[in-house]
Amino acid sequence: MIAYQIRQSFKPDEISPELANKIGYELGMRFTKVNHAFIVATHIDKAHIHNHIIFNSTSLDCTKKFRDFLGSGKAVRKISDRLCLENSLSIIENPKRGKNHYGKWLGDKKPLSHSEKLRRIIDEILTKKPANFTVFLEEMKLAGYEIKQGNHLSFKGENQKKFIRLRSLGNDYSEEEIKAIISGEKAQTIKKEQHQKPQPRINLLVDIQAKLQAGKGAGYEQWAKIFNLKQMAQTINFLTENKLLAYEDLEKKSQTATNNFNQLSTEIKAAEKRMAEIAVLKAHIINYAKTRDVYTAYRKAGYSKKFYEEHTADLLLHKASKSAFDELGLKKLPTVKSLQAEYAELLSKKKQAYGTYHAAKKEMQEVLTAKANIDRLLQGEIPAKENEKTQNQR
Repeated sequence: MIAYQIRQSFKPDEISPELANKIGYELGMRFTKVNHAFIVATHIDKAHIHNHIIFNSTSLDCTKKFRDFLGSGKAVRKISDRLCLENSLSIIENPKRGKNHYGKWLGDKKPLSHSEKLRRIIDEILTKKPANFTVFLEEMKLAGYEIKQGNHLSFKGENQKKFIRLRSLGNDYSEEEIKAIISGEKAQTIKKEQHQKPQPRINLLVDIQAKLQAGKGAGYEQWAKIFNLKQMAQTINFLTENKLLAYEDLEKKSQTATNNFNQLSTEIKAAEKRMAEIAVLKAHIINYAKTRDVYTAYRKAGYSKKFYEEHTADLLLHKASKSAFDELGLKKLPTVKSLQAEYAELLSKKKQAYGTYHAAKKEMQEVLTAKANIDRLLQGEIPAKENEKTQNQR
């Protein structure tokens, strides 16, 4: 492999060739990390201005070659989207041809199959309630179908190369089933395609791009005093990568991330509190054991002042330990060994929680920062749209 090529396109009538070339150059610099020589060819021969960025597979110092990696396309898109947003240009929210197969991508635009067309014609004729099966066949001929009778009744419509047997259409379209419907022995059941239209969701990308490109209004001016285009580009990249382009998803993610962090924080603090209690209790148990004989002798001496003065430090330690046990309501003292085992278990849980604590904290901060940026930019537009959507649903 001598060289690699990146293609970058822009929305028609939105960018000048000079700016497109500049953005293409910056894309090449960032993607290659200034390690590979490249050229940027900006073409204006189509309705949309586009760049061809071709970079040498061999590094500038000739010590290594570029190796294409899994996800390189996403990396290019991430950089390109950020550059476009930094320059108030449009980006594609959902590029076509993702993981879905071709038919799924085409969706409702995919033409009906010959079998589906035949089912629909049969349903339509049966709704006319033909007098008998012979009349039904005559109606099929008028609809443009050639009929082949024999062991298996078959039909062939226009632009069909082969006959389609009734039995291949399903049990509801067998010859016996059709005759039963015509005679009135069975009611006709028409299968209708049900396409439930999804409830429209607020698309942050559309709203933000419109706001940034308009560059007008109090909301934009207020936001522009605090942020800049690079910060908003980072926010949009974060929302796109984490599939949070619907405001309700962003709100839900913010709440989930906050709850997750708070739970980990609570677990860590609870473990630390108990570990501190164990450390203090362990010290009291050891001090109590060390000073027990001194206290016994003090009691046998009739609580002598002279004895107290000679052993004040030990007696005070013993008294402090006894008071601590009373406060904790301990009727039976735990062993030092059991406390050490509990401490070790808590320490292990704390370390485990800390393993995800920093990641959870970072996630929460990123989501909350993104939400704060969006809220400040769009101001009161999100709640207003949510209310409007709610009113329309009623």
